[in-house]
Amino acid sequence: MSEGVDAREEQRTAGPDDEHEPDYRFTLANERTFLAWLRTSLSLLAAGVAVVQLVPAFPLPGARALAGALLAVLAVVAAAAGVLRWRSVETAIRRDRPLPRQRVPWALGSGLVVLALFGLALIALRGGT
Repeated sequence: MSEGVDAREEQRTAGPDDEHEPDYRFTLANERTFLAWLRTSLSLLAAGVAVVQLVPAFPLPGARALAGALLAVLAVVAAAAGVLRWRSVETAIRRDRPLPRQRVPWALGSGLVVLALFGLALIALRGGT
């Protein structure tokens, strides 16, 4: 009985920065999510290179370079966000805290919407010429 009492007492006196080894399934799930962020980043970067190198010239000068650069910027944002998210979720799991809210998916989604609208505008310009 004294072991159970000692464990409960230890839990009550644990500070906010005390960490414990979490269930391995949670850390593996967090790692899989991190790898998904990296795959997204690599896909965005490959798309940026493809736009600059393989897509025919757009009616507006510099439009290909702009689209490729925006895709590359989104790739950097996705990679950095993946690392920061992995670290913050890992810390939250180890400290039994709520998972942090994420705003980066909104930023990536907004960036892709802007790129899609840019692409539609270019298609409309090409159709008119």
